[in-house]
Amino acid sequence: MSIWTRISEALSALTKGEGLAMVFERLKTPPERSVAFTIAVIALGAKMAKADGQVTRDEVTAFRSVFTIAREDEANAARVFNLARQDVAGFDAYARKIAAMFGPGDRVLIDLAEGLFHIALANGELHEAEEIFLRHVIEIFGLSETCYRTLRARFVENDPHDPYDILGVRPDMPMEEIRKAWKQAVRESHPDGMAARGLPEEAIRLAQNRLRDINRAWEIISSKVAA
Repeated sequence: MSIWTRISEALSALTKGEGLAMVFERLKTPPERSVAFTIAVIALGAKMAKADGQVTRDEVTAFRSVFTIAREDEANAARVFNLARQDVAGFDAYARKIAAMFGPGDRVLIDLAEGLFHIALANGELHEAEEIFLRHVIEIFGLSETCYRTLRARFVENDPHDPYDILGVRPDMPMEEIRKAWKQAVRESHPDGMAARGLPEEAIRLAQNRLRDINRAWEIISSKVAA
């Protein structure tokens, strides 16, 4: 059974008059956390698209790079997206339901925020409305300002990529602490760890780019010390 079939089953509740927020309540435990994660990305992605007033081809392509959607499942994916766009509930209501589902500060919420950054930056720039949206979502998720800066440093190409921000550390920290932060970031980006967090296989693809950025940041920092 594909994840999209399971999503379709979860959405059957919508025919009974329930909103997406109620659907999230049904998806709190494994294995349905992967369904919840996928619905959350689509729903918040739709709300984010609404924030800047348009859905671009680049954003659609970015979404497809995270989630593989077979032709027969496209209708289910589109259904979630359209429901989220049309739902009168604000994105903050969705974000609070999702935060409650996983728990404030849960690593899965960082994975979700990363997916939203990936979609927002698909066209190469971060729209002001999108940045406000992302900041608010991250705040609702109970994630830190450091987490926001880390994600922003990785995805916003026009800004200087501060390796310390990417690792979530400060330049004045002891080198051993920075090394620990790098190793922890590598462990958290391992496919096995991401699967254990209940992420769908498609979303784990983002970890490839994350690992590249993390290791590159460490190389830059460690080379400064060696010099």
